[in-house]
Amino acid sequence: MSRLKDLLLLIVESTPGTNRNVKPKFNFMISTSEVKIDKDLKNKKITTKVHFNASPEEVWKAWTEREILDKWWAPKPWRAETRKMEFKEGGSWQYAMIGPENKKQYAKMSYTEIDAPNSFEANDSFTNEKGVDDKSFPQTTWRCEFKPSGTGTDVKIVMTPKTEGALEKNLEMGFEQGFKMALGNLEDILDENN
Repeated sequence: MSRLKDLLLLIVESTPGTNRNVKPKFNFMISTSEVKIDKDLKNKKITTKVHFNASPEEVWKAWTEREILDKWWAPKPWRAETRKMEFKEGGSWQYAMIGPENKKQYAKMSYTEIDAPNSFEANDSFTNEKGVDDKSFPQTTWRCEFKPSGTGTDVKIVMTPKTEGALEKNLEMGFEQGFKMALGNLEDILDENN
């Protein structure tokens, strides 16, 4: 776990304007709507809700196509780089998060259920360079739902633990701040296209 904490600290420290001597506190919001993250640890789930001013088709593509995922998934100044993408049940998205000094952290989403363009479910894990799950890191299951709402799209992500203590470990490692930053990246991309 200390390896992942080091990685997330490196992400925060390499963000321009960050004072390395002060423990950062973030309150990131997407400009058009707030990212709502409900941490219900008693019932073992973290629920994220956000609205995008883009069509369900555009938002679905942003979550399921490698070219778009690579543009928004990592909190800046990090970037995501797809190594392999098979968006189908039984397929996976294998990628690396690459830091400003070219440090890489590998991860994988293994798709278990897809109801295009409404929802998908996947197991999320950190991996080694060959895509083998690294059991020393937390593993979770994500259920992502996409629903039309007015002229935009509501997205709901429910994250549940696949390994004991996974939700708590993800929160300790900065999941909430990092995911809000990534969703902000996605909003920027969607706004550019509209």
